[in-house]
Amino acid sequence: MISKPLSRRSTLGLLSAALMTPFAAIPALADGWTADNPLKVALVLHGNLGDKSFFDSAAAGMAQAEKELPVKVKIIEAGYDKTKWQPALADAADGGYDVVIAGTFDMTPYITALATEYPDVKFIDFDDSPDFTGGAFPNVLAVMYGTSTAGYLAGYAAAKLSKTGVLAEVVGMDFPTVTDFKVGFDQGAMAANPNIKILSTVAGTFSDPAKGKEIALAQFAQGADVIFPIAGSTGIGALQAAKENGKLAVGVDSDQATIFAASDPAQADVIFTSVEKKVGQSLFLALKGTIDGTQKYGVRELLGLKDGAVGISKNAYYEKLVPADIRAEVDALEAKIVSGELVPDTAMK
Repeated sequence: MISKPLSRRSTLGLLSAALMTPFAAIPALADGWTADNPLKVALVLHGNLGDKSFFDSAAAGMAQAEKELPVKVKIIEAGYDKTKWQPALADAADGGYDVVIAGTFDMTPYITALATEYPDVKFIDFDDSPDFTGGAFPNVLAVMYGTSTAGYLAGYAAAKLSKTGVLAEVVGMDFPTVTDFKVGFDQGAMAANPNIKILSTVAGTFSDPAKGKEIALAQFAQGADVIFPIAGSTGIGALQAAKENGKLAVGVDSDQATIFAASDPAQADVIFTSVEKKVGQSLFLALKGTIDGTQKYGVRELLGLKDGAVGISKNAYYEKLVPADIRAEVDALEAKIVSGELVPDTAMK
């Protein structure tokens, strides 16, 4: 049930929804958006900015959109209290915005309920997808990421760099959009070293840095010398443990070494690459397509390495910490994945 009275209705929107052909993905309507008549967008985060990962990436995409497109964005931080997520999204849907953006499986049930109630509002659901069977939710765009394609490259490099032959992973929760990172990372590591040992622990949370650090320390005690936290803010604690114990790390979602470079150079120095889920870039492109009328809604888009939606960070830290011969091997594998010659396993179905 929607807790907030849903007062904003559009006869035109209801008529459009009624006329939509089942099974047909429809393009967004180009409405002549200009600097004087910008597309009004709300990004609703079920958390807070400052995670140096997922939410910050989405916010960066909004900043790019405001800079380069006729767009006006409001970012709503709903925090980590789950009781506030649905009301925050409902407020946005009822707030006169043309596009409302939210993401992950936590928010999808709220998005689908509100999309039905507000057919004149477009919704972008990133990192998860509703069931579009039968032409359902024609005003929703689902953007998902095939992160195993980039995870494979990071896993390969990690196994090549490991001196102990033991890698570690801290997984926030065990569901496909998270485990897809792990599936690719593990496969790439095994390709580099069939005898590699991978310690993997599910934290059960994305918002507990202390727990992430505790898990990482236990894994280092078991011989791990490279760690891959796939755990949002929980992963920040694992990165801190790597810094304090002279271990290498793989960042996640954003180019975390570059993010830490100014505020914590010692932290940046141990992150040899990151598996980037380019949330911000994908949202920017979705808004650009919405404005020019080319972006389809009522569809699920699964984007990977060949689409430029995921990748690994090849920055100064990568150049410094990864020897040239390993970088060359990674480049060759990347080319094979982009061409389709190499198809990493995936948790995304």
